[in-house]
Amino acid sequence: MNASFDLGVYKEALLFLVTAGVVAPLFVRLRISRVLGYLLAGVALGPFGLGKLAERTPALAALALTNVEAIGQVAQFGVVVLLFTIGLGLPLERVKRLRRMVFEFGLGQMVACALPIGLVAFALGRTPSASATIGAALAMSSTAIVIPVLAERKRLAAPVGRMTFAALLLQDLAVAPLLVLVAMLSGGGHSGNLAVSIAIALAPAAAALAAVIVVGRLVLRPLFHSVALTRSPEFFMAACLLVVLGAALTAAASGLSMALGAFVAGLLLAETEFRREIEVTIEPFKGLLLGLFFVSVGAQLDLSILAAAPVVTIGVAVALIAIKALIVFVLARLFKAPGRVAGEAALLLGPGGEFAFVMIAAAVAGGVVDRADAAILLVAVALSMMTIPSLGRLGAALARRRARELDPEALVSPPDEDAGRVIIVGYGRVGTLIGEMLDAHRIRFIAVDVDPNLTARERRAGKPVYYGDASREDFLRRCGLETARALVITLDKPDANEQVVVAARRLRPDVTIVARARDAEHARTLYELGVSDAVPETIEASLQLSEATLVDIGVPMGLVIASIHEKRDEFRKLLVAAGAPERTRSVRRPKKG
Repeated sequence: MNASFDLGVYKEALLFLVTAGVVAPLFVRLRISRVLGYLLAGVALGPFGLGKLAERTPALAALALTNVEAIGQVAQFGVVVLLFTIGLGLPLERVKRLRRMVFEFGLGQMVACALPIGLVAFALGRTPSASATIGAALAMSSTAIVIPVLAERKRLAAPVGRMTFAALLLQDLAVAPLLVLVAMLSGGGHSGNLAVSIAIALAPAAAALAAVIVVGRLVLRPLFHSVALTRSPEFFMAACLLVVLGAALTAAASGLSMALGAFVAGLLLAETEFRREIEVTIEPFKGLLLGLFFVSVGAQLDLSILAAAPVVTIGVAVALIAIKALIVFVLARLFKAPGRVAGEAALLLGPGGEFAFVMIAAAVAGGVVDRADAAILLVAVALSMMTIPSLGRLGAALARRRARELDPEALVSPPDEDAGRVIIVGYGRVGTLIGEMLDAHRIRFIAVDVDPNLTARERRAGKPVYYGDASREDFLRRCGLETARALVITLDKPDANEQVVVAARRLRPDVTIVARARDAEHARTLYELGVSDAVPETIEASLQLSEATLVDIGVPMGLVIASIHEKRDEFRKLLVAAGAPERTRSVRRPKKG
């Protein structure tokens, strides 16, 4: 048995575990992103690092990653598990509210970036087919690196996180049609026009997604309920991996990305009572597989190409980041994103993405893109991806610096704790009116807002308004939430309202929270999260119109007011009742044996 033992079979696994157990923690202690640590480890251990040196010094072969293809096949599941966990944290209602950002900003970003990059390639003498392929491939950004970088800094729920996630989700949706485009340009597509070919290719993809959604809604909850009854952590883990891999492979078989299939499965499980337990179970797999993915990306960086043409390769990487970052910044500003959010999103989305490797490889195989051009482009994309952790830190630092450069009035801290005051979150038209009503009844209050210009203007007018993000527990604590009489949330963005409610309830479970809701559905969500009262704009507008109509046609004022109050209470009872079962169900957990 000892004679047949081959240590080389385990070499790649051992080298990766050394990287995960020694190199990555060292980078973390040095306050360097673990993503960058894995990437650099891949460069050093890969076939173009130590692997190249091992050709002259055979003793180094034991320390080099030689079977990168095998690693890559396993490593791609890191992105799959990442998207699955993101889906777990996004209930379907929240995704529906993101659809405008996904299909308008995300699609706009792809088209706006692909066109100028393709035109530059065409101006440099490339064929129209090659230019279109290069433009589309380089317009993609890196889901696998951007999302972990944001997660490390707890920025996924922030405005920059939502904006970048929307763009990355659209790019995942674009995988199938872009591969069809490459096949068409290489002469391997269906006969007929491009739109028909894409529609034919997307038919099985749409059917697969529909199957995942339908089967998931029917099967997932009973499956996990049955597994949870066994009280076996092993069976629960097996069920989690089955769902992730099953959804991913179903999507891949239909032409979509595996990550997209896993994301949809996560969305479906986000609606169940098993969400938190699944997150805890899958977390270790996510970290290790993502680390393996980053090592495999670093190992693909061909240092010989970089050494042979350093100016061209680095120039392409820098130009790619600059062009895309500028376009994303302008587009984000057109979507009314604050300058600091637009700048941070631009730096994160500027570098290339992992899908460029797939698309350019397919284009080379089809004879659309020249091999020499592809080699330089792939190295440039890999170099740009390695800058993402540093660019993420730069974007966050610039955002903080911009905050420090705000009008001095906007930087005044909330006053010391004042027991019994009301805290108003959001001081727009709604918040201002609430403040005036509190003043009229001589009730002390402070207001907070994330708009520095509004804050400075209102403070100069003598209003107790302070700049800050109320979704942060430490900021709420500084505002005196622990002794506040009530918290009133008037923000016009549903996600922002929900984040403040969650932070406030975590800090102080018994405080009275009154929140503005967009509609009845949003009000139900807020009741699930634990608000004392949710006021839907659509319902209130309807009640006020009804009141004005009844009074104008001669119904006595007293009767009108009584009936309006009765109807308002009726709506409130229905919404609270709808939210209560979900709230109760969300705290249940499967027991472990």
